[in-house]
Amino acid sequence: MEDQIQLLTKTNGNGQKSRALSVSFVPTPTMEYRTHRKAMQATVEPGLRVPIPIPIPIPVPVLIGPRVLMWKQDPSVSEIGIRKAFLPGFVSTGPRDGRIVTQGLPAVSRNALGDFIQTPGTDAFDSVHTFTVVRQTLTMYRRALAGTPLPWQWNSATNTDPLNVFPHGLPDTMNAYYSRGAKALKFGDFIPRASPPPPRAFTCRSLDIVSHETGHAILDGLKPGWLAFGNPPQTGGLHESFGDLTAIFLALSQLDQVEAIIAQTKANLHDKTFLADLAEQFGLALGRPNGLRNADNNLKLSETGAEVHAISQVFTGGIYDVLADIFAFERKPARKDDAAVLYEVGQYMCSLVLRAVIASPAAGATYADVVNQMLTITFNDGKPVQYRNFIRNRFTFREVVVSPVPLTQDLAESAMLSPGFQNDSDAIQDRHTCCGTMQLEEYIGEEGVLQEEIEQLKMSLSNSGKESKGRKG
Repeated sequence: MEDQIQLLTKTNGNGQKSRALSVSFVPTPTMEYRTHRKAMQATVEPGLRVPIPIPIPIPVPVLIGPRVLMWKQDPSVSEIGIRKAFLPGFVSTGPRDGRIVTQGLPAVSRNALGDFIQTPGTDAFDSVHTFTVVRQTLTMYRRALAGTPLPWQWNSATNTDPLNVFPHGLPDTMNAYYSRGAKALKFGDFIPRASPPPPRAFTCRSLDIVSHETGHAILDGLKPGWLAFGNPPQTGGLHESFGDLTAIFLALSQLDQVEAIIAQTKANLHDKTFLADLAEQFGLALGRPNGLRNADNNLKLSETGAEVHAISQVFTGGIYDVLADIFAFERKPARKDDAAVLYEVGQYMCSLVLRAVIASPAAGATYADVVNQMLTITFNDGKPVQYRNFIRNRFTFREVVVSPVPLTQDLAESAMLSPGFQNDSDAIQDRHTCCGTMQLEEYIGEEGVLQEEIEQLKMSLSNSGKESKGRKG
């Protein structure tokens, strides 16, 4: 008790001091009581001192997406071949989902694990592969717009019809197309011209061709006026180029393909790579060494005329050069893996091109329109001035725009570039070598001419009937 008794000194009003005892008594538990309390806390009253947190339950998804087998490139590209992929959304028998429906072949069902794993070379595999590429393409562009849904051209508040995909929709046809009227993608198959003839080639097995045609469908939903035949040649070139760029961006959106590209090129995108070669198997069937088209080219506008496929390669090549320039600029092998950098650059370029296209005119768009939008967007995104310089330099070289300053100087923040080489104002698109999409009657105006003739007939018959009634009266 000694340490619990204190002497307190107080001073009264007269300055006299007095002392009093202050007792502060704190009972000390006995050893037996302390042992009893510990036992109670360990058994009857657990967690009194330290509350045990109750974990927040993780929501379990009711519907989980399937795994699929797919060609990661063309069947002739040996570097990557067939691999397993995962589709995060729900896919039902068909395969089909809310936006895409496979047609023309027997419906494919999920296996016991809910997956679409089929034997390569079968109709079922072709259905799954084609659906997968279309879905991956649509998802890629939706992600580029931060999740904003991308409607098909015919979609509205009262029409949510899906896109119909026919993997074997054009037998004995060396082509594929997107049809707005049929709300469909159709893919051909053919026996290549060779002696002896190799096995039948199916365009639906090419990731490049399927994503290219899906690119036409997506762009038609965004810019329905761009498919009309009456647009300038460069507008048609933008449509074809968007299809080719879609195939490039889709490859760059998949990490296994990105790693294969880095290994194949030693991180030099101007080295030969399947990324730049488009539709290799189809190209080989036609006797070409680099697929149908090569994005890593040096074509200029003055060298291509009004042929849409040729002119499209100018824009595609410019975008590919900018992609390679930005990748080389951002590379820091000591600090970050090359594949990770290329993946990020690919994602940005996909978003940049898509947003620039959306911001361009609804009809009659030119390459310069899209390039100037790209310059504005990169500045607003806070990207280094080198990004703008790369865009300006590459498209100046290709005669798309004219730089107001030497290419060694930085481009001013507010600079808008004038168009470079231009076709004559009355130039007509030449679509004779285009993919099936650009050759369909519904886009080249033939249906309109036929309808005009029918309307003239109706008007003539109506006037004839009125004259006959007048004579009788």
